[in-house]
Parts: sequence; C-alpha cells; structure tokens
Amino acid sequence: MRGALPPAGRAGVSPRNGPGRAGAEPPPEGVEPPMGADERMSEKKTTTRKAASKPPARRKSAARKRPSPGGRGKAPASGKLLIVESPTKIRTIRKFLGAEFDILASKGHVRDLRKTGERRMGIDVRNDFRADYGVIERKEKTIDELRRAAGAAREIYLAPDPDREGEAIAWHIQELLGGADGEFYRVTFNEITRRAVQEALASPGRIDRRKVDAQETRRKLDRIVGFKLSGEILWSKVAFGLSAGRVQSVALRLICEREDAIEAFEPKEYWSVTAHLEKAGAAPPFEAKLHRINGEEAEIPDESRAAELAERIAGGALRVSRVERRERRRRPPPPFITSTLQQESSGKLRYGAKKTMSVAQSLYEGVSLGREAGNVGLITYMRTDSARVAPEAAASARAYVETAYGKDHLPAKPPRFKT
Repeated sequence: MRGALPPAGRAGVSPRNGPGRAGAEPPPEGVEPPMGADERMSEKKTTTRKAASKPPARRKSAARKRPSPGGRGKAPASGKLLIVESPTKIRTIRKFLGAEFDILASKGHVRDLRKTGERRMGIDVRNDFRADYGVIERKEKTIDELRRAAGAAREIYLAPDPDREGEAIAWHIQELLGGADGEFYRVTFNEITRRAVQEALASPGRIDRRKVDAQETRRKLDRIVGFKLSGEILWSKVAFGLSAGRVQSVALRLICEREDAIEAFEPKEYWSVTAHLEKAGAAPPFEAKLHRINGEEAEIPDESRAAELAERIAGGALRVSRVERRERRRRPPPPFITSTLQQESSGKLRYGAKKTMSVAQSLYEGVSLGREAGNVGLITYMRTDSARVAPEAAASARAYVETAYGKDHLPAKPPRFKT
C-alpha cells in the first residue's frame, strides 16, 4: 500500500526534501514493461505491499554567508589598479595579467548604512528615504591601502562580482576613492579564465546606477523591515537577538503554510499487487505490477480486496501478450544553477547551503592544479540562474570525449539552453 498524494511539495511515501533558504537582516549575501516469450509461465508467486501514508515533509532552512579572507595592498608600479572583492582571486588573476596591473581586494563591502537617524536605521524616511552611509569599522585599514594605491594609479578598474551587490560595492569604492586622479572603469567577468579577464579589461564600462539603486533599495528594505520587526516585535515579545527581514519574513510564512498543510492532510489507504514471475528454463525472473482491472485503473482500498486479487492472479494463467523494443535517447541535464547545485549537494553529499556555496566560491576564485597550471578557476559564476558554460570548458570536454570515446559519442555541437 502507498499513501495518497499530499499537497504540492510532497510526493508518495518517501519524500526527498531540497534545502530551504532563509535570509536575515543584514542579508547574508554575500524539491519497464516486462519482456518474455509468448508462453505460459511455469512458476509465479504474488505479493501485496502496504506502506504507511505520511503527511508532507517539513522544510528546513539554511542561511549562507560570503567568506571574506584577508589581503594586502601596495602602490601600483604600472599605473593600473584592479580592485576585486576577494583576496583569493588575486593570485589567479595576477597569473593572467602579470606586472601590467597591481591588484588589490576590497574584502567585500566597504560602506554600510549607519545605525543613526530614524530609530537608528541610517535612513531618513521623511526625506525621500535618503541613506546615511559610513565606513565599516573593520575596513579602515583596507580602505587606506586602496586610497594609497589609487593615488598613484592612472587607471582604476573596479571588478567586484557581476551582480547587483557587486555593482553597489564598486560604487561605494568609487565614492570613497573619488579624490583620486585616476580614471575609474567598471569591469565584470562571469568566470576567472584568461580569456574572460583579458576581454573584460579590453572593453571596460562604467558603473550601472540602475543596479546600484536596486541593491540600495534592497538594503534599505532590509534595514526598515528588519529593525521594525526584530527590534520592536521579536526582541520585546519573543527573545532578544532574533532576526526578521525581507527574506526571513517570507520564509516564515511559507513554513507556516506548509505546517497548515501537514495538519490538514488526511491519510488514505490503498494497496498494490505485484507478481514475481519466472519462465521455466530461462532467466532472469521479473516483476509485473497490477495496473488495470477489466480495463480500468486498479484501485485497491483495503487488504481484503488486495488478498482477493492476489489469490485470483496466483491461480490464473499469465502470458506475455506483447513485447515492445524501443531505443531511448537520454540527453544530459543542464549545468548547475544555484538552486540545483544546492539541491544536488544536499541530496548526494548532505551539505548545507552554506558549505555548498563556500566550496563553490573557492572553485570560482581558483584552486591550485599543480605547479605548471597554478591557480585555475574551475566554475563560472555560482550565484546564477543561467546554465551558461565557459567556451574553454566546453572545448576541453569535447576534446576529452573525442579522445577517450571516439567521434561517435560526440554531438555535432555543444548543447545550448534558453537560460
């Protein structure tokens, strides 16, 4: 017997739950036909099975946090300064650029909303929600290094990550280094490979204020909602230190709705009948499941009905009436996006979202492949809904398939995906 299908998010009797995610204030940005001959079967036995029906599974949530390793800076001798987010990218990128660029890291955000003004939110809600930004305390040394290097540079290339948050970080850096004489450029690359880095630097652009505004709006919403929910309600009514915000508030509602579905679920019993068949003098044995009774889909509501059917099948003459042989082509799944990466690592490796993204970050920034290869970025950008593959990776994979398995196993061209 298997349980009745519950509400969406749960299937059958052995659910597999994907990892949940929840945010906080501040945001931690950073779900075969049997074959045989046309002859009488000499041996057969029939079994019935009952499985307990369960309500939908509860979701768990996990937050993630951007790693921020350390780094050092110096005045550029070349007159060109490249500023990235993470110091661990520096070694990989320096291998591509050599001495032409000096490369420093901002180590993530350099400014944030002060805890002043309207109820210490750092936002003037009565004056067009104007933001009051201040330098993050632990970043003074990093900012001093960036200012010294920028003061000696003719060209300053801002290369934080290619998303809204990265765009905002680039804008904040430019605002802090605004007194420098050098020209500011914005460069982005979705992968840390020689081609991607050199192409980005060959055609630099400017900061996209629309992305900056989008990130600033999200940050203000985090602060407004977070302060009012956390400070005014949770801390005073529940417990000090609890956090609510743009993501957590929505996640909490989803959890409550799922809990309501669990409580409202009504288990329904039904049974299945399976015959274990074996042809005399032939192997292997196989299973056949009861799907239809008198041309209609089998519905077996209780054990007595299942036993009755099993007895009739065991005493009957069973034949294979038709055998279909078909060739099926299975296409490879698309490359990982953020959600499928987290789901697969949770199901196969039992990794939480935080550990998964930490590993992915290191693969993006570059890992050592030996003395000859040095540090190499192994994946394209890991916070994405795009199934894009780097051209170098596709070419390398195709070359390996052709060498190891032959041209017969190589498609005419790499697969393309709409996203």
